[in-house]
Amino acid sequence: MKKIQIKDKTFETYLTEVQIKQRIEELGAQIGADFEGEELVLLGVLNGSFVVMADLVRTIPLPLSCEFIKISSYSGMESTGKVLEVIGIPASIEGKNVLVVEDIVDTGNSMAYLKKQLAAFQPKRIAIATLLFKKEAFMFNYPLDYVGFEIPNKFVVGFGLDYDGEGRNYPEIYQLSIP
Repeated sequence: MKKIQIKDKTFETYLTEVQIKQRIEELGAQIGADFEGEELVLLGVLNGSFVVMADLVRTIPLPLSCEFIKISSYSGMESTGKVLEVIGIPASIEGKNVLVVEDIVDTGNSMAYLKKQLAAFQPKRIAIATLLFKKEAFMFNYPLDYVGFEIPNKFVVGFGLDYDGEGRNYPEIYQLSIP
């Protein structure tokens, strides 16, 4: 099992690059089937989703457009429980199918906030795709339409996920090592 060091923490492999690639291809095919013949806007949640979204858009066999929003609710390894909108929602989503792309959904606070904000722009449909879902930490009951992997409530990095701004560049996903 490969280990990496980021700042003061050691992480070990949790999901391999091959596992991630295969699952993203499956999600892309499912999204393509579900939205066949429809207009689709992918809305990536920065910073973490950029890696997932880059791979996902190449697997969806539909014409689509891409937009980004930046929201934040993390400090270090903990959710702050508060959401701060940094970059706004594009006005061009009215009457369109919007697929929100996240790297990870844990408590669900950020996504609940974003869903409410998106609804004000009157999209046709709002769907959610996330590479990782921490069901144990989830505090809401809204559906997640496309989930790559359900994972335990452990801190993970890599494939767009970071620890204090570092580690997003790894092609695998690593979990915090317990000594």
